[in-house]
Amino acid sequence: MRAFFRRKRGIVLVLVLLMAGGMSIMAYYNEKDKYFEIAKNLDIFAAFYRELNTYYVDELPPEKLMYKGIDAMLEETDPYTDFVPEENLDELKFMATGRYGGVGVSVNTDSERTVITDVYEGSPMDKAGVKPGDIILSLDGKPTKGMEQDEISRILKGAPGSTLAMVTKHPVTGAESNKKIVREEINVKAVSFSGVTGTDIGYIRMTQFTENSGQLVQSAFEELKKQYPTMKGLILDLRGNPGGLLDEAVSVANIFVDKNKLIVSTKGKVKSWDREYKTEEPAVDARIPLVVLTNRSSASASEIVAGAIQDLDRGVIIGQRSFGKGLVQTTRPLPYNAKLKVTTAKYYTPSGRCIQAIDYSHRNSDGEVESMPDSLRRSFSTTAGRKVKDGGGIEPDDAVEPTMLSQVAITLLRKQYIFDYATQYYYSHPKVSPANTFVLSEDDFADFLKYLDGRNYSYKTRSEEALESFQATARKEKYYDAVAKEFEALQVKMKHDKKQDLLKNKLEVKRLLEEEIANRYYMQRGRIEKSLSSDNEVKEAIAVLHTPERYQQLLK
Repeated sequence: MRAFFRRKRGIVLVLVLLMAGGMSIMAYYNEKDKYFEIAKNLDIFAAFYRELNTYYVDELPPEKLMYKGIDAMLEETDPYTDFVPEENLDELKFMATGRYGGVGVSVNTDSERTVITDVYEGSPMDKAGVKPGDIILSLDGKPTKGMEQDEISRILKGAPGSTLAMVTKHPVTGAESNKKIVREEINVKAVSFSGVTGTDIGYIRMTQFTENSGQLVQSAFEELKKQYPTMKGLILDLRGNPGGLLDEAVSVANIFVDKNKLIVSTKGKVKSWDREYKTEEPAVDARIPLVVLTNRSSASASEIVAGAIQDLDRGVIIGQRSFGKGLVQTTRPLPYNAKLKVTTAKYYTPSGRCIQAIDYSHRNSDGEVESMPDSLRRSFSTTAGRKVKDGGGIEPDDAVEPTMLSQVAITLLRKQYIFDYATQYYYSHPKVSPANTFVLSEDDFADFLKYLDGRNYSYKTRSEEALESFQATARKEKYYDAVAKEFEALQVKMKHDKKQDLLKNKLEVKRLLEEEIANRYYMQRGRIEKSLSSDNEVKEAIAVLHTPERYQQLLK
């Protein structure tokens, strides 16, 4: 009997070994088949192009054809995988370093004029005395009227040390000025503002995760602690931050999280590249109450920081759900100095969740991709046992509805009336109070209303747009005639008065004017500082940090 069982175990063992060996052989041949298919199709592609180029009746530009082929391949991937030709490498460098060769301005252009909207502090344009509102007439001898925004940006950029010839017109006097601007390396700093709000709450706004941004955040935080030793908490504002370098996200988290804690892990097709990223230094401050602000535009590295802070129960996330980009890109070298920026992995927060919102590997019958439905999102646990979910960005611990601008405010911004009035105000008021205390007087607002007289800022309210949509549907379904009188009566009642809309939204319009005017006197720092007093998410963060019981409750 024992001999029979020994014999039976032997047969089972042989079968298992044969199955394992068969699977290995199948995997080998599957991989071999894949590479054969690649080689075969490359041969077909090369032969096809050779024959097409030789015999097609007209000349075909090789570069244009190849780029179209590359673009077609990229359509099968996610939007973050991209081909970067040599001439666009500066853009890739800027994304990683925050540096570019240029003059340090932002411009807005339409068919009639090109206006300088922002001048970066300490930039060549700032040194040359250029101000927001100045109108650019020509660049390097070329008139800017009718020029596209991309062309203007291309001319403004250039190698550090090169010279830009520019003719500008004063927005008030109309006087023309010839300027020679020497381009420099412009460093767009990752920390756009740091200071104290609400008397005792530190505030740091971070716009991107570029080289050395972790050190910049640490320096800003340490300076705040030094200046305000009784600081009761810190707000780290990552709203609108699209992300950047993964290592810098780990460095920022390390400021508030102690040594040897997992911040993020990456997993991809190439298993040897899988990696865990842990904090390497002692925290600068592992105890200070911390709020991280996020919104729908907080992505990638921003979500790594917010996810780690949430999963480790180190701070409270306030605002709106983040973007949901849980993919990691790596650059690979190509011939002729080109690059491939390719998604190589997904990243996972300390609790093990991937917050990627869209699954690009599965498309519907139309070839479209879809966001992961809430019903398929899985739950994970933070260190303290709080439930968090994957597959749709970082959900805030304390949700705050985003501030929506009224239609009248959007129109005034789009038509540049707020911008132009701020320019006029700047040249008629030599000095104003500091940005955080500056307030537009009632007389000034009345002056703005007078400035708008005769200017076209007509628009449709959302209610009017909805009514028009209803009318179109009713006509299509042949119900309109039956309700025509009621519809017309409702249309008359809803017809808006522009002046009344302005007064109805006075506080909002006044706030936008104050921020734009503060920017004229104190540059970007002034605009941010002025905006904090009316920022709903910041107000909520201050309230939470001023109430320790509520802060602790949100972490339970």
